[in-house]
Amino acid sequence: MDATADVEVQLGQGDVALTARDRQLLQAVAAHGSLNSAAEALGRSYAHAQRRIVELEEVFGPLVDRSRGGSGGGGSELTATAEQLLARFQRLQAEFDGVATAEETVLSGTVVDRDGELATVETPPGTVRAIVDTEASPGDAVEVGIRADTVTLNAPPEAPEPAGTSARNQFAGTVDRIDEGTAIALVALAIDPDTTLSALVTDTSLDKLDISEGADLVASFKATATVGVIPAIEQPDSDEQS
Repeated sequence: MDATADVEVQLGQGDVALTARDRQLLQAVAAHGSLNSAAEALGRSYAHAQRRIVELEEVFGPLVDRSRGGSGGGGSELTATAEQLLARFQRLQAEFDGVATAEETVLSGTVVDRDGELATVETPPGTVRAIVDTEASPGDAVEVGIRADTVTLNAPPEAPEPAGTSARNQFAGTVDRIDEGTAIALVALAIDPDTTLSALVTDTSLDKLDISEGADLVASFKATATVGVIPAIEQPDSDEQS
């Protein structure tokens, strides 16, 4: 079983997935009229682009029609299958973007150390490395925001060592809730009795990981994926001021 929940938008079938990079290649073929021109426009190797198209076609079916223009033309155009895949990918991306912009976990904490823009923040669930407000100093209270689309989920045995990855923030927890959409699932991971951390995964990854309520997982995210700000101080009403 694959032990990582990848939130990159993909259309998977078997062991092959159509990725954003593949979508870019197909769109370039449509725009430039040939695979060779598409690869050149994208700054990619033609041989590598051709191999990738063959890999995708073995799973999804014919994607590029190379017969247009006859023996002397050498042009290419997308098949109906490719157009349908691109439309599905676009719908998936739209759903993902809509959920990703709305879901954010906010942790309240205190800055204990600072090194340039990065700071160490103590929060109830544990220590977080985060980018913080330029005015935040050790001892200041801050709120750290973590977007759901920046969180990666792993089975505990497969969780990366923090020292060996850029995703140095890690919290172990138990799946508290799963909200499944058409293609994207929002997983709420209880990382302490009063805090859940939201993560986005595709429905495909949800199934491959066999994520269910009560499952133990490890959430990881980069310091650069967080934003820490000093909470605004609520001012008293004017009639309450002395």
